[in-house]
Amino acid sequence: MVTTRTTESTTGPATESTTGPTIGKAAARAAIDEIAAQFGETEDEPKRLIKRALRTLGEERVRAFVAQALDVEATGGLLLPDGSRRRTPGGVLFHLMRTGIDKKASRKIFWSHTTGQGQGAQESAQGDSPATATGAAPFDGAVFGAAAAEAMSGTGEATTVKLTLIGRPGTVVERGDVVLVALRSEKAPSFPKGVPAPESPQTDYMVLIGMKQWRKVAEALAADPADKVIIEGYPTVRPDFVGITVHATSATTTGIQAAKRAAPAGATG
Repeated sequence: MVTTRTTESTTGPATESTTGPTIGKAAARAAIDEIAAQFGETEDEPKRLIKRALRTLGEERVRAFVAQALDVEATGGLLLPDGSRRRTPGGVLFHLMRTGIDKKASRKIFWSHTTGQGQGAQESAQGDSPATATGAAPFDGAVFGAAAAEAMSGTGEATTVKLTLIGRPGTVVERGDVVLVALRSEKAPSFPKGVPAPESPQTDYMVLIGMKQWRKVAEALAADPADKVIIEGYPTVRPDFVGITVHATSATTTGIQAAKRAAPAGATG
C-alpha cells in the first residue's frame, strides 16, 4: 500500500542550470512510461511534461522529485489551495517540480498546455488557483444502476484498454504454462472534483502471467525483497472470481527497469 506525507522540502535550491545529463531515447521512453504508470497518468500531456522534465533536469533530479512525490502521497498527500480535495498523485509530482526548480527550467517544462491533459497536468496548469465550482449537485450513488443502464443503451467502443498494476505479490500458483498472482488494492487514489469515491476501495486482482514472462520476474523478486512487479494487461471479469482478472501483456519489476537504465549504451541482456 502506498502512503503519502505532506512536506515542505524540495530537492534542493533552484540553480541557473536548466539542462540535465543527456538520457538516450530508449531509456527516456522507458523512464516516461514507468513514471507515468507510477502516478496513474495515461494521457499524452502528462507524459510530455515528464519527457520535458527529463530533458531539462536530467533523470537523477526527476527521480528525486518522483521519490519525494511518492513519499508525500504515502503520508497524506497535498490539498489543492482551496482545500476542496487532495491533489492527484500526478498533481503532487508536478506541483513539487514547479516549486522546486527555477523559473527558467519551469518555463521549459510547463509551457502552454491547455487541452488533452491528464488530471495531474491540469492541476499543474492551474497552479495555486482555486478550483472552479460547477454548481452541479453531488452524485447520488443510489441512481447509479438506472444511470448505468441508460448509458449502456448507446454503448461506445473502447479501442484500447490497458490496466497497470504495481506491487509486491504474495502466493504464486503455477498451473501448466500459466502463473496466477493475486494482488489487492486497499487505498483508492484521489479523484477529480465531482467524481465520487468508491464505496469500498478494496479491489482484488487475479493476474494470469505466462510462465516464460514470469521467470525473470520471480528471480528479481527473490533477489530483492523491496522489488515490485510492474504488470500491464487486459482486465476482464469472470463469474468464478469476485474481482478483476488481468491477462498480462507485459511483466517486469522496478529493479529490472532500473538495471536496464543503468546498463551501458549498446549492452544487451
